[in-house]
Amino acid sequence: MNGSNFVVRRATLDDIGSLVDLWKSMHLPAEDLAKRITEFQLATDAQGRVLGAAGLQIATRQGLIHSEAFSDFALADHLRPLLWDRLQAVAANHGLLRLWTQENAPFWNHCGLVKADEEALQKLPAQWRTQSPAWLTLKLKEDIEAVASLDKEFAVLMQAEKDRAAKVMRHAHMLKILATVIAVGVLFLVLGAAFYLVHRNPHLLHH
Repeated sequence: MNGSNFVVRRATLDDIGSLVDLWKSMHLPAEDLAKRITEFQLATDAQGRVLGAAGLQIATRQGLIHSEAFSDFALADHLRPLLWDRLQAVAANHGLLRLWTQENAPFWNHCGLVKADEEALQKLPAQWRTQSPAWLTLKLKEDIEAVASLDKEFAVLMQAEKDRAAKVMRHAHMLKILATVIAVGVLFLVLGAAFYLVHRNPHLLHH
């Protein structure tokens, strides 16, 4: 089936009726999803009938793909790639760093989403952690702000180390000066004592 037979776009308030019917047919929480209609991208036929939809919830520069639904699952293989392209475009426009989903269709694995390991799960936004642990995830790009923050922390540590080294060098220099002063003082004391002894006992020079 030709993809040009379909239109993929963002859902509007005018689509609520069609989407509620679609969600109910999929046993999804239609009333709750209707309040979040702006999260949804949908696919329609040439006559504007809603054939499929998928939501993208955004939190802390991460996106949750959720509540995919189709009026006819025979069309799912044709509609999912179109919806996926649209979701990626939305993610790029919002500068998202990572995508998550609990959708279990094999298609999402083929798109590059993989089972989240413990390290990845640490990045999962807190508001989504109450859901099932069966997460798929895809890193879109590095968190530039986090990298910059780490660079800043490293620079602070390096400066602190330089300051510490400079303090140690100053301390060592002061100790060196002090040792020199003490040595000179001892030398003068020795010379003074020798002079005193010679002055008091001139015959010492003739022994």
